[in-house]
Amino acid sequence: MSAAIDPAILKEAAGWVVRFQSETLSAADRAAFDRWRGRSAAHAAAWLRAEDMLRGFGQVPPRIGRDILRRADRPGRRQALRALAGLLVLGPAAWMGGRALPWREWSADLRTATGEQRRMALADGTQLVLNTASAVDIDYTAQRRVVWLRAGEILLTTGRDPAPVHRPFIVQTGQGSIRALGTRFMVRDEGGSVRVAVFEGAVEIQPMAAGSVAVVLQAWQQTVFNARQVEPAAAADASSASWSDGMLAARNWRLADLVDELGRYRRGVLRCDPAVAGLRVSGAFPLNDIDASLRLLEKTLPVRVSRVTPFWTTVAPRADVTN
Repeated sequence: MSAAIDPAILKEAAGWVVRFQSETLSAADRAAFDRWRGRSAAHAAAWLRAEDMLRGFGQVPPRIGRDILRRADRPGRRQALRALAGLLVLGPAAWMGGRALPWREWSADLRTATGEQRRMALADGTQLVLNTASAVDIDYTAQRRVVWLRAGEILLTTGRDPAPVHRPFIVQTGQGSIRALGTRFMVRDEGGSVRVAVFEGAVEIQPMAAGSVAVVLQAWQQTVFNARQVEPAAAADASSASWSDGMLAARNWRLADLVDELGRYRRGVLRCDPAVAGLRVSGAFPLNDIDASLRLLEKTLPVRVSRVTPFWTTVAPRADVTN
């Protein structure tokens, strides 16, 4: 589905999605659809893309389709239909608000969906926790133990290796490697960089670029590195691993940062209006019920949660504040 498709055809496909998901089509309607889909290879490809979205994201479009049609007499109907067509243009990653795993990560040994977390013990006794939308490959050999972080965030507590010959424990990322020195630590892939926080023991970070300098990170330190260098260490916040207990602990965070973080745990788009982005927030927010976390924000801040559809949500100023 990577080939470009005429946006006009994708908009037509979006219209058919709405109709299929929100009304009962007659035999004549279905015949018209078959003619439309068979008009060209581009039409067929556009519908395949729509079907992928229907299958891959838990039948999301039906509710959006009904929301659009309920606004049939409102100016927003046309805009909403354009938005649905835009999601088809950009593909599944856009539908998920950029929170989904890239397709190549779906073949990983272990993975989690958006909003899911997973705990498990590896063969050497290492405890591994995967955060939302994360993927890893496990590669244990006679010479070394490697966890490849393909996407997302993990928390590791390394076990005592039972092998008779010492095998280093390494987390490999796209930016470089992290070698554990008997430790509990967290690794988060942020795209062009990797964030590491150590809670017990120490790790050695080696950026992948030739000639880059390895850095040892001690307990209660954190840093960010890329393929070329490691940033200076800062104090690690114990609450940064609170996600492994199902909570997000915020201490004087900007509201925009909190909303962005909460958005990692739900499907669709969760955004913060720039007018309230700078508000400061402290508190503990449940990650298994993001709607409850949003209600908590409404109770404690001068904000309201506005939903265009169940999958497009904005934290905005309260009306009594803006007027």
